[in-house]
Formats: sequence, C-alpha cells, structure tokens
Amino acid sequence: MKQNLIGLSPAYVTALRTYLKPGSRASLQPALGLGRQAVALGLQTLGLSRIHEQALTTLKLSTNKNSMIKRAEIFFAEANIPIEETHRAARQGKVHLNRLEETLDQRTEELAATNRQLQRGVVRRKVMEDTARKCGKHHQKCLEESLQLQKRLRQLTHRVLAAQENERKNISRELQDEIAQTLLGINVRLLSLKQEARLNTRGFKDDIASTQRMVVKSVKSVRRVAREFRSL
Repeated sequence: MKQNLIGLSPAYVTALRTYLKPGSRASLQPALGLGRQAVALGLQTLGLSRIHEQALTTLKLSTNKNSMIKRAEIFFAEANIPIEETHRAARQGKVHLNRLEETLDQRTEELAATNRQLQRGVVRRKVMEDTARKCGKHHQKCLEESLQLQKRLRQLTHRVLAAQENERKNISRELQDEIAQTLLGINVRLLSLKQEARLNTRGFKDDIASTQRMVVKSVKSVRRVAREFRSL
C-alpha cells in the first residue's frame, strides 16, 4: 500500500504537467482517474492535497503564475471528486443505519413493555392460584381460570417472541442489502475504471483487479454474517 501511494505522486505530477502544458487542451479525465485510484488506496482529501502541493513544488509553479495556479486548482478539484462522492455515500449509509438503530430501540421498548405486562400477568396468576387453594368452594372455578390465563400468557409470549424474531431478521436483511448494494456499486465503478485504464500500466490494472476481488469477498462475508445472524 505504501509503495502504491509513493507511485501515485509521480503519476500526479506527470498528469498535471500534461494538463498545464501551454496551448494544451488536455482532458480532465486523468485527474478523475487519479482521484479514483486515491479512493482505492484509502487516501483522503488531505492526503491528496499534500500530493498536489508536492506536484506544484516539483513543477516550480510560483504565485506569480496565477493562470497556472488556477488551472492546477481545477485539476485538483476534479481529482478530489471521487473522494467527495465516497464521503457522501458513507454519510448516507450512516444516516440509514441510525434510522435502523432508532427503529430497533423503539421495538426494544415495546417488547420491554410487553414483558412487564407478562410479569404482571404471572403475578396475577399466582395470586389466583393462592386464592384457589384457600377457597374450598371456588377451588375448581379458580383453577380453570388460572389454566386459561396461563394458556393466554403462553400464546402472548409466543407472539412476542415471533415478532421479535421477525423484526431482527428484517433489520438483518436491510443491513445486508444496504451494505451489499454499496459494495456492489463500488465494484461497478471499479469495472468502469478498469475499462478506462486500457492505456495505463499493467500494475494499475492489477491494483484494480485486486480491489475488485476484495469487494466481492466483502459481499460474501456480509451475506455469510447475515445468514448466521438470522439463524440465531
């Protein structure tokens, strides 16, 4: 990884030099490609900014070359787009996860309230059983009522547990789908980048292929964890 980061800096210098060449109508596509490579390497905006500053120093762009500086800033902004998009996707995923956690907290409170009702029902059943033992005349009647209440409590308990299990499976499925969708989206973007990089070096393509394998492996791991979570 460190070697890849070191290799990114000269590539950035070369692309920026080509873009700033006088009379050149160079495309910003190389800047976008460098930004995507930075994302694949886990580089943030600050790290890319440092590479940009080093490139300016290497190319000896002084402050009196205002037009060059402005064009260099455009190049950097284009290279930083993939990083910003990655941050935006992460923020959206976090918001969705927070919503799921809020839903789970609400369901937990509802289940806690139901459990309290069950406990009160058990207490009432015990009181009825004690009363039945003390009252000879109404012993049989009280016993039948106690058995009926016990049956209803078992049914209610079963429904509560079933509802809790269904809620847990739904949340697990949503988490799996959300994460898998995000990873598959990254994989699609990497495929697009791989097609665009036909003229680049073999090592660059190998890095992309390696990243794709990591994404596919992550998707399989997420699904496996989700299956194990639902089977509990």
